[in-house]
Amino acid sequence: MRQMSKGGSLEDQKLSKGTFRRVVAYARPFWGLIAVFIGVVIVQAGLAVAPPLLFREIIDRGVLGHDRRIVVEMALAVAGVAVVNAALGLVQRWCSSTIGEGLIFHLRTAVFDHVSGMPVAFFTRTQTGKLVSRLNSDVIGAQRAFTSTLSGAVSNVFGLLLTLAAMLALSWQLTVGALVLLPIFVIPARVVGRKLADLTRRQMSDNAEMSAMMTERFSVSGALLVKLFGRPEEEHDRFAARASSVREVSVAMAMNGRFFITALTLVAALATALVYGVGGVMAVGGR
Repeated sequence: MRQMSKGGSLEDQKLSKGTFRRVVAYARPFWGLIAVFIGVVIVQAGLAVAPPLLFREIIDRGVLGHDRRIVVEMALAVAGVAVVNAALGLVQRWCSSTIGEGLIFHLRTAVFDHVSGMPVAFFTRTQTGKLVSRLNSDVIGAQRAFTSTLSGAVSNVFGLLLTLAAMLALSWQLTVGALVLLPIFVIPARVVGRKLADLTRRQMSDNAEMSAMMTERFSVSGALLVKLFGRPEEEHDRFAARASSVREVSVAMAMNGRFFITALTLVAALATALVYGVGGVMAVGGR
């Protein structure tokens, strides 16, 4: 969100007074569901770090200690965690879809009522396609803010804290070694995040322009105007230019996203090699 507010035409823009209150007002009917949603996300983040600790008990106390009872109990605990996590996943999905679709409903009806109440002069200077784009696609950004963005932020924060605690409990030496690898991920993430923010703005703008052109040309009055002027080649070139811009931005977003995922998987692979290498040597030495 910080990167999305930087660069381009938004660099010097400030939120007007009352904007935050207006945004929060749309979520007010869903406060109960949002609280449940956040609670489920936090519990799932806690459950994510439980299996490694249970596996440690299976190996250290069960297998190496030749205790079948501990092996069975810990295995049942791992299965129980998986079942609970699956059930919570269904609850989370229901909450997120209910909140998101409810927000979209309220936003779309509010925008529709607002535009319907505008004077005729407004419609003479506003492209119909852009208005349709606002109703169809732009409001989805608000849905993501209260669902995927919210759950991702909460899950990442609590997941990071709990995972670090579990890693330190298992081996502080290997934890420090894994953290040394973080710059390999953090630096590309910052660079790619800035680029993706700019590309996302371009993609939304280009899609709006293309949608506006299609809506205008495919209406009766627009089609009649195009036929009267008799310039199909010029219309083709204009549409092709906008479609080409959408294509180029989409390719750039795909490659930047892939670069980000590559950095993430590389860190995971290197950290895994470190843990198995150093940890294996420590285990052989009885530590």
